[in-house]
Amino acid sequence: MRLVLVLSVALLLVILGRLVWVQGINSASIANAAQANRERVETIAPNRGSIEDRNGTMLAASVDRYDLVIDQRQQGETIRRAKRDGTNTQERITWDQAIDELAEALEQDRDELAMKVRPQGDAKPKGYVMLAKSVTPEVRNEVLEIGIPRLASLLRSERQYPQGVIAGPLLGFVRNSEDQTSVVGAEGLELSQEKHLAGTEGSRKYEISADGVRIPVTEVEETPAVDGQDVILTIDSDINYVAQRAAEKKQAQFNAEWVSVVVMEAKTGKILAIGDSAELDPNDPGATVPEFRRSTSITRAFEPGSTGKAAIFAAAIDQGGVDPLTEMRVPHKKTFTKETINDSLEHSTYDMTVAGIFARSYNTGTVMVGNTMSKQTRYDYMRAFGLGTPIRVGLNGASAGQLAAPENWDRRQQYTTMFGQGYSQTVLHTASIFQALANKGVRLSPSLIEGYRNEDGTMTEIPAPEKKRVVKKSTAAEMLKLMETVVDSGTGYKERIPGYRVGGKTGTGQAASAKGYDGYTYSFAGVAPLEDPQFVVVATMYRPKGNWQDFSVADTFTDVMSHTLNTFNVPPSTTKSEAYDVFVGEDQKKSW
Repeated sequence: MRLVLVLSVALLLVILGRLVWVQGINSASIANAAQANRERVETIAPNRGSIEDRNGTMLAASVDRYDLVIDQRQQGETIRRAKRDGTNTQERITWDQAIDELAEALEQDRDELAMKVRPQGDAKPKGYVMLAKSVTPEVRNEVLEIGIPRLASLLRSERQYPQGVIAGPLLGFVRNSEDQTSVVGAEGLELSQEKHLAGTEGSRKYEISADGVRIPVTEVEETPAVDGQDVILTIDSDINYVAQRAAEKKQAQFNAEWVSVVVMEAKTGKILAIGDSAELDPNDPGATVPEFRRSTSITRAFEPGSTGKAAIFAAAIDQGGVDPLTEMRVPHKKTFTKETINDSLEHSTYDMTVAGIFARSYNTGTVMVGNTMSKQTRYDYMRAFGLGTPIRVGLNGASAGQLAAPENWDRRQQYTTMFGQGYSQTVLHTASIFQALANKGVRLSPSLIEGYRNEDGTMTEIPAPEKKRVVKKSTAAEMLKLMETVVDSGTGYKERIPGYRVGGKTGTGQAASAKGYDGYTYSFAGVAPLEDPQFVVVATMYRPKGNWQDFSVADTFTDVMSHTLNTFNVPPSTTKSEAYDVFVGEDQKKSW
């Protein structure tokens, strides 16, 4: 008996000591642990910024959608929820009532939904059951107000591209984030501008009761999310549509590997359009083969052919070795240090002006012009025009092309580099060269991004483009006259646009592969109006099939340039042509 009494007293002392410890000495830590057990932290996802063209046309935008899931474990017999009358009081409802309300909100079959919400029969409760996918924020809010415990909404941000395939290779596309709660850039501007578009996550901390329901009267700590910036492009989506359709039409006409059209402002270097014949719908990127998910205008380098002569003639005039009316005797074939250079078609030996050589695009005469300079001088000008360096406009995969140093040119390459062979460049490089010539000899770094719009509506401007004087103002003026001679009296006669003075350069280059030269590239790079150059348009067709004498991108250029001039209400030219004579003497109508 005494032993029982001693044990009872000892047990009582242990319990009393524990009470003193819990309620006195360690009460704060116990309370903190209990609160921590009740606290939940919810991530607040920022809104991803949009991508818009220069006129505010929406090209990419995010739409919030939610997946609704439920944890079937630890479900009580009834549901306690906050009344929806604004009184901060609570009520209890049955599961049947909750499921009725849920079925109505989701517009689902009531009996099928009940099987997802509650474990059926002797089935083991599941920790994760999908009730509905991709519901709107309005439906999600209506469902959460029902108050079903352990029902959660998972944000599934969807990216939409209202203009479909227009500028698709520029925009790129997105993929789901690792936690499947948002999207992140996977290609194009969506990828390269991720840090601007993504924003910064926020958080919300609150307390829940034992049955998983949020306690309505407790304090909520919230750190707001910072939405991503909107990316504003220099692109005009209407012009881009026309450029893209023109590229697609030309590609289909000659079954070319690809066709590209670039439109650029001459005085700013801003890109108005990049039209690729290979469509990419950012809403369905898997439908496009991987090699064409990026713009060929930026990623594909090729030997340009005769459009590359513009840099050589500009350099020769700038150096003073020749002027537009310098006379040269030009055969169709000529040997330079054991290397024979031919023109594409046999012609008589002509006494020609330098402007005429450019207009008729004779290779023999071009080498004669280029030989007025050293190899190093020619190389330095080519580099100054941007060749051999990738053009960074905010897109991944920009190709630098290939331009070997002059000491590495072989005996033939020292001549072929004068007429667009033996090195490579992208369509954007071509546009940049002609932009410099149209802008009084000053090259501006091409740009695709106008700026960034912040959450409060203010704009963050991008740094001004880099400026580099490549040739003298007088040289650029002479080159415009040479380009006008091409259109008035040379190979570019099909590129005339009624009412406007147009200048430019045609180009036919051999396309190389592992087998050697086994195809062609056709281009036209043009400027208009010449009395006050506003726009540069470059159309390039790579590896067309059929009769080479039929190949032409003339209508591609004229359609896009005409539309651009009309879009910006550029008045017709009022000045006369300043084209030079092609031949020495009175007779300007010699055979080709």
